[in-house]
Amino acid sequence: MIAVAEKIIDKRIARIGFIGLGLMGSRLTRRLHSSGWNVQAWNRSPDPAQSLARDGVVISSSIADLVADSAVVLSSLANDEAVRSVYFDDGGVFSSAKPGTIILEMSTISPELSRLLHKQASDHGVELLDLAISGSTPAVEAGTVTLLAGGDQNTFKNCTSIYESIAKQWFLIGPGSSGIMMKLVVNLLLGIDMQAIAEAVSLGEHLRIDRNVLLDVLSKTTVIPPAFAGKIQKIKQNDYSPEFPLRLMSKDMNLVMDAANVSGADLPAARVAQSVLASNLSSNGDQDLSAITPFIVAQQVRS
Repeated sequence: MIAVAEKIIDKRIARIGFIGLGLMGSRLTRRLHSSGWNVQAWNRSPDPAQSLARDGVVISSSIADLVADSAVVLSSLANDEAVRSVYFDDGGVFSSAKPGTIILEMSTISPELSRLLHKQASDHGVELLDLAISGSTPAVEAGTVTLLAGGDQNTFKNCTSIYESIAKQWFLIGPGSSGIMMKLVVNLLLGIDMQAIAEAVSLGEHLRIDRNVLLDVLSKTTVIPPAFAGKIQKIKQNDYSPEFPLRLMSKDMNLVMDAANVSGADLPAARVAQSVLASNLSSNGDQDLSAITPFIVAQQVRS
């Protein structure tokens, strides 16, 4: 027990690096910086990095420089393609990481790619956790996200001080890739719940219930999960600025269905949600997930 305690990451001396400064990564980096961590960051496009630099975050010139100078590396990237590039390209994470480096990979990716990351990390003497995030951008800003981890138990415990700066709760689900598999289970519910809420709003409007009354009452019922209270307000205000972009939910639902096909699970409701999300990609992909609501209402009006 003493040996484990001595390896816990110490905010006072550890240097950490963050790769990927999108909606989630930029906010996670800001929380780490404001919590007193010595954090440096890297992003493929310059604008998010410049914004963080104005807040005092050190911006690395390359992935290789960031990884070589960090005891812990975190990454939050958009998809499998981005993760493959960042980790496996020349000058990427695995070509630069020293043995003993800890990697917390937070992207929502396929279990197959996650397993490959764990294997490569082991081959390089690197300690890797898949550390999926459950929660949208307001939860990241508030530090109330849930973290779902897969990997070594001691590595998981040793990173507790980092979790405390960015999350409300954290769970070790099991061995490597268990965290990302649990994230797919969680996001299956997210996609189906949003579909159900959109259809409930559509029915209420077709029954000519006053729209404001409909949405106010829905938001106060026990059947609306707390995480969706903000979605009701976005629908009410016709404000679909992204907290969790629809394109990412569509990507995640595709991963869910791929995992279902591999495992033999039959997910009929998820199949419908996948189709609705795909139908919205061209027009609403960069808007919030809740933007499926006006789409569903309009579809049913036309039918």
